[in-house]
Amino acid sequence: MKLGFIGTGNITVAVVNGICGSKITFKKILVSSRNKNKALKLSKKFKKVFIAKTNQEIVDKCDWIFLAVTPNVGEKIIPKLEFRSNQKIISFISTIKLAQLKKFIKKKIKIVRAIPLPPISIGKGPVPICPPDKQTKSFFDKIGTTIEIKSEKSSNNFWSMSGMMAPFYEMLKVQSDWLVKRGINRDKAQKYITSLFIALSEDSAIKSKNHLKYLVSESQTPGGLNEQGVKELRKSGYYKSLEKSLNSILKRLNKV
Repeated sequence: MKLGFIGTGNITVAVVNGICGSKITFKKILVSSRNKNKALKLSKKFKKVFIAKTNQEIVDKCDWIFLAVTPNVGEKIIPKLEFRSNQKIISFISTIKLAQLKKFIKKKIKIVRAIPLPPISIGKGPVPICPPDKQTKSFFDKIGTTIEIKSEKSSNNFWSMSGMMAPFYEMLKVQSDWLVKRGINRDKAQKYITSLFIALSEDSAIKSKNHLKYLVSESQTPGGLNEQGVKELRKSGYYKSLEKSLNSILKRLNKV
């Protein structure tokens, strides 16, 4: 199987790293030269990764095509490409829907929308796909945890959640900065904060069969520090603001 990536941004870099570090069987990976520095680093790092001269070369030589460009770029370049009906298209583009993709491609061809996130580079994290597809699920299960979604409208809820990466990292940064301001070495501060949230995430994943409200409750003791922390954040409207941001992102996606 030959894999081709149109667009060589951060997500492509993460997915290619995940593939090359997994048990996925493939002959070669072709990446576009749009971001020359990132493409060059991938080709130097992995023997089976090559840089294509054009996007059409990727389409001509590959079995699976991954669309990893911005919506504006996608609208310009996808209609100009000549695909084959026996190929599979995996789109990472957040705001171009299946109907639009089919109109651009003009071929009866299997198209799946997927939402990989940066941790896929280390074989971790959820990968929502829509519509459900056995081959695509098997592929992403080797570098993450695939979640199949039947409704494209429903998939927008997961796309919205993908907009919470930067806010999460900002939260880690604020807490690390807080420690540094109080004389803690930057390396130690960041090691502590990142290790703490890795542990909390893993613990919550193990216990996720139960409602997460129980973890909120179990992590508090009457009059304790965690009780103070969650009460003050609730009172400040922190969590309502989080929900408001998600609603705003979803509204943007539903408009497309």
